[in-house]
Amino acid sequence: MIRSTSWPRSGHPRGDRPDSTLIGSRESPRTRTVEIPADGRTLAGELTVPSEAIGVVLFAHGSGSSRHSPRNHFVAGQIQAVGIGTLLFDLLTSEEESADSADAHLRFDIGLLTRRLVQATQWIKAQPATRDLGIGYFGASTGGAAALVAAADQGPEIQAVVSRGGRPDLAGDALARVVSPTLLIVGARDDLIFSLNRTAYFQLACEKQLALVPGATHLFEEAGALEAVASLAVEWFRRYLTRRESPVSQSH
Repeated sequence: MIRSTSWPRSGHPRGDRPDSTLIGSRESPRTRTVEIPADGRTLAGELTVPSEAIGVVLFAHGSGSSRHSPRNHFVAGQIQAVGIGTLLFDLLTSEEESADSADAHLRFDIGLLTRRLVQATQWIKAQPATRDLGIGYFGASTGGAAALVAAADQGPEIQAVVSRGGRPDLAGDALARVVSPTLLIVGARDDLIFSLNRTAYFQLACEKQLALVPGATHLFEEAGALEAVASLAVEWFRRYLTRRESPVSQSH
């Protein structure tokens, strides 16, 4: 289903830094800094698990961004507020980010980004606080492609995927293999990205939705646009995330 969504036009600060007072969960004691092993390196992250959580959403940030993305922090705060955990983490090490800033050769390496996301997923599944939680992905820009490829590779283990202003075209043939319910969110004034997402939408064979935020451009800087993204994402994850069944212990 392709649809537009209404959104409020007031109450949201302009620019790249949503009001931190709207993200109370970031300062919660339940948030902790974590280190995730991947490719023989260590990726820094922030894990927040509300009490009675039903799932956890892993954020795959966009090109040239990091776990500190204020947009992703805003969306994560809204997700946490409804009892769903979040993991914001760096897909690249600080050394890799420095090298990438020179020629952007890593931010478009979807194979690398996908591998890191899958390794972070395996780490989440091994942690006592999150191993029984349903798993979802929230990807932005090139992170959207990585989220879709990672979901295709892991099948129903990934219960839901949301892409914000993503590049699903970079997921290639993996789109047809995605079984996770997928929501593509695009700014209605982001013409190129809308075209790419519309094409990808018809390639997806899973349960899917393409949601347009009226008046919004690629960075969703318009007043109320990011709230619309967060609202759509929260609704999607609440609909599809459920706790995982613990492995049954076998007696010998």
